[in-house]
Amino acid sequence: MDDAERSRLAAADEGSAAWRRWGPYLADRAWGTVREDYSPDGTAWAYLPHDHARSRAYRWNEDGIAGWCDDHQHVCLAMAFWNGVDPILKERFFGLNGDEGNHGEDVKEYWWHLDGTPSHAYQRLRYHYPQRRFPYEELVDVARRRGRDDLEYELADTGTFDDDRWWGIEVTYAKASVDTVCAEVRVTNHGPDEATLHVLPTVWFRNTWSWGLDDRRPEVRWDGRFLRLDHHDLGPMAVLGEGDFDVVVCDNDTNHERLDGVAGAPFPKDGINDHVVHGAASVHPDQRGTKAALWYRLTVAPGATQVVRLRFGAAHEVEDPLLPLGDVLDRRRVEADAFHASLLPDGTTADDARIARQAFAGLTWSKQWYHLDVARWLDGDPGQPPPPAGRSRNRAWRHLNNADVILMPDTWEYPWYAAWDLAFHAVTMAHLDPTFAKEQLILLCREWYMHPNGQIPAYEWAFGDVNPPVHAWAALRVFEIDGSRDVAFLERIFHKLLLNFTWWVNRKDTEGNNVFEGGFLGLDNIGPLDRSATIPGGATLEQSDGSAWMAKYCLDLLEMSLVLAAEHRAYEDVATKFFEHFTLIATAMNTHGLWDDEIGFYHDQLSLPDGRHVGVRAYSMVGLIPLTAVTIVEPELRATLVDFAGRMEWFLANRPDEAAVVAHSFLPGRLQRSLLSIVGPERLARIASVMLDEGRFLSPHGLRSLSREHLDHPFVLDLAGTTYTLGYEPAESRSGTFGGNSNWRGPVWFPLNYLVIEALRRFRKYLGTEYTVEHPVGSGRRADLDEVADDLADRLVGLFRRDGAGRRPCYGGVPLFDDPRWGDDLVFHEYFHGDIGAGLGASHQTGWTALVADLIVRRR
Repeated sequence: MDDAERSRLAAADEGSAAWRRWGPYLADRAWGTVREDYSPDGTAWAYLPHDHARSRAYRWNEDGIAGWCDDHQHVCLAMAFWNGVDPILKERFFGLNGDEGNHGEDVKEYWWHLDGTPSHAYQRLRYHYPQRRFPYEELVDVARRRGRDDLEYELADTGTFDDDRWWGIEVTYAKASVDTVCAEVRVTNHGPDEATLHVLPTVWFRNTWSWGLDDRRPEVRWDGRFLRLDHHDLGPMAVLGEGDFDVVVCDNDTNHERLDGVAGAPFPKDGINDHVVHGAASVHPDQRGTKAALWYRLTVAPGATQVVRLRFGAAHEVEDPLLPLGDVLDRRRVEADAFHASLLPDGTTADDARIARQAFAGLTWSKQWYHLDVARWLDGDPGQPPPPAGRSRNRAWRHLNNADVILMPDTWEYPWYAAWDLAFHAVTMAHLDPTFAKEQLILLCREWYMHPNGQIPAYEWAFGDVNPPVHAWAALRVFEIDGSRDVAFLERIFHKLLLNFTWWVNRKDTEGNNVFEGGFLGLDNIGPLDRSATIPGGATLEQSDGSAWMAKYCLDLLEMSLVLAAEHRAYEDVATKFFEHFTLIATAMNTHGLWDDEIGFYHDQLSLPDGRHVGVRAYSMVGLIPLTAVTIVEPELRATLVDFAGRMEWFLANRPDEAAVVAHSFLPGRLQRSLLSIVGPERLARIASVMLDEGRFLSPHGLRSLSREHLDHPFVLDLAGTTYTLGYEPAESRSGTFGGNSNWRGPVWFPLNYLVIEALRRFRKYLGTEYTVEHPVGSGRRADLDEVADDLADRLVGLFRRDGAGRRPCYGGVPLFDDPRWGDDLVFHEYFHGDIGAGLGASHQTGWTALVADLIVRRR
């Protein structure tokens, strides 16, 4: 049965059946985003807050709960609920905006991505909705009173779930065909009393008619049995609901009367909300419009479950009485079971299988249709007032015009793509759908994404920010996971990445000495200074991580060119270029002050206008990133690519200063094997003595981003009359730097842990079992580097496993999650407490934290 899903993907790849056309591509949040911000001062959170979301038509995309749409988001389907006491329908997940939360934006709901397949033939999500009044005001008020030193106030802290007064809601989608889906909503009353829940499956058209660009208006209407959908770019569509319901219809138009105090559409976007909650005459009496819902009222006994089912899609299929919903749901569930089982190695425990499956599921749910035309956003629409003068965000990116399904870091807290996040997403996605993973990597290098100067866009708040250059690394890993067959993909992305590499060399090596700056680089102020800002006193921050990323970039492009040279000998010359460039960067890192021989660690340094250099001698993850720049040139390649091998030998013989970053071993009966790395075996041992110390980097749940020694001994820097301090913070940051989200000061993050694990395995391949380090430091136990890598991977997976006390560390010991109804379903946080492993930051960051599935799949 696992072949059924792979057959769908194969049909999609060859173009015979568009199985990827429909999916969970609807964001969890569109309000508060840069796309929807038309304020004069860039205050996106304030311009379109949660309170406006139900009433204002979005310009660029849509949001909803457990949402479903086509890959151009012409029409959307999502679930809305009402417990009978809330002031509004639950049409979208609530959370605090970036100004309200005491640690930035913060969703205040509980839902889990339980299942998903890459063709989206089967998707399942669970949501827990209180039976009591949802405490909107309390969550905002308490957070406002708390500071950065305080914990976040969560929904569970309000007592709203006490006495089990909550609804367990499970939403399942199962495709009957390419264009038709069967949907099921299972509602369980976990409370002690009979209660009523209003369930409103809602279908609507994205508003494309209000902007003066296309005046064609689609329509949804009720014909007595079906909701009929007419759209100029779609064939006839319909919705069929089982059971008893009322039909309510309004328009996906802004309620100008509520928001602006002027007359507007008579049955606007919030018309269904106002009718259901307040009994207002705010829905179309003739049941025609652009937004409609089937309104179910379910009265459920305590402990009982009721089910709502419907079909949505191509009209002729929805109308087919021979299409039984239950059969489709059951068949797709069995196929999904078989598909996910086929991904896991023999001997995988049931708990690890659950972890991997839900991580994969979250990745499939994290796809979002992302739409933004920067020039149109800056200039305004012909059917709307001109944008306020002075708006300048992303003005240098007028070429950027995006309308694609993209893997998001988190579709509530980060409902926009981030360049380096996407690289990690693609690696895990390659196990599920290598074609989609490859398309994602190529997408950000296309002309309507990549800047003409070669820069890859970072994220919508500031496309010009700089993320670590990990695209080439991701392309190689995806190529390998897919069986190392698709050389055409590698060649295609290689040429795009050459442009990006040149941008880095020309823009981020200020002094031309092969030591790079980079700035922010995705590590939200891991140092004492704001790396995104101008350094006081005219200093330049030469970055250990920026330089190491560039060395790694060279090695990744070297590996690519060596693969391509086996097919086209012209790439030998390019391979030579990246080999030599790597040696120059690695040598500069080891000789220009980034390596500190006294402390045996890498760090950033300040280059002052008077020519002096001051080391930023903190123990942070920037000192571990140099480990990741490592590769092995196998003797077979050197024997095959004679020109490359000859140039390499000449370079090493005639440039002895650079030769130190290349090591050789002689194996009986074989040619030389070469290790290319910034870090040689001796320095590797010194770094390991810091990295594997449980009082420093090594936590029970992976490597911390800042050494724990800085808890009692903060790093202090005096510069230009100001004192800067960097202290260990294992959880949410207490610093206001970088908007209060400086969370690389102690927590465990998956992406860099993953890269360190991969690097250790490469060193082990070269150094063998004879090379050992003490692990953990002080234990007296020696381990080879594969054993160290295995243990680090096990610590990361252990974040989600039940421990000896039956608790999952990622839930931080919150008693509510001791209950299997809560704690057996998993969310994958952005990062984790450096001491206890509690999940922190975005709660559905199944982007790079989904790497936990890759660790389980690749277990040796």
